[in-house]
Amino acid sequence: MRNIKLKIAYDGSRYYGWQRLKDNDQTIQGKLESVISEMVQSHIEIIGSGRTDAGVHATGQITNFHTDSKMTIEEMHHYINRYLPQDIVVKEMVQASERFHSRYHVKSKKYTYYVWNHFTHSPFHRKYSYHLPEELDVPLMKEAAEKFIGTHDFIGFSSLKKTKKSTIRTIDELSISSQDYLMGFSFVGDGFLYNMIRIIMGSLVEIGLHEKELSHIDKVLEKNVRSKAGITMPPQGLFLEEVYY
Repeated sequence: MRNIKLKIAYDGSRYYGWQRLKDNDQTIQGKLESVISEMVQSHIEIIGSGRTDAGVHATGQITNFHTDSKMTIEEMHHYINRYLPQDIVVKEMVQASERFHSRYHVKSKKYTYYVWNHFTHSPFHRKYSYHLPEELDVPLMKEAAEKFIGTHDFIGFSSLKKTKKSTIRTIDELSISSQDYLMGFSFVGDGFLYNMIRIIMGSLVEIGLHEKELSHIDKVLEKNVRSKAGITMPPQGLFLEEVYY
């Protein structure tokens, strides 16, 4: 069997997220599996590097699947992009080693959350950023971002209820950049809990608006109480940008 690795970009606006649903194929995984299964004339299951939620986008999602098809990589690549919806595209496609696993072999990921910070919204960024008209204290937000870097128990900054799995994660980088009115908050880490980035963003925004003190981050990390953290920011500003192996 051949092991085929794909790098995918998608606009998640009209999808229920990455993971295939039993009674609805309006997911990224569902669309890919449908096209690829038709292409090779057998049932194919796609393995993704991780899930993205409804409304979240990706520029560098990594997946792989196994097939005994004799089609060339170029033929597959052309076929898949021809029949996928226009808001999903396979950017790169290669034959990987037999043991490559897009989820188990992940070392770290990079996500970016975009905020349009201007009193008027942008008609061109409205589906791909969160519009925040109020002025933000960016230096204070950068100071707050430093508190998240390192290894912590992030259960207080997630929507998980209870879990037997570890909720300790390491954030290697949390940087803030801006171009005109578009701000990008880039997270690089070994993994992220359910809604973790969007809740951290809620805390950063509330600090930037002087609605919360810097010290609240330390309290949430210490007490692990979700209700003390920031709001869960909307999904449309979040992008999975890179997966590192």
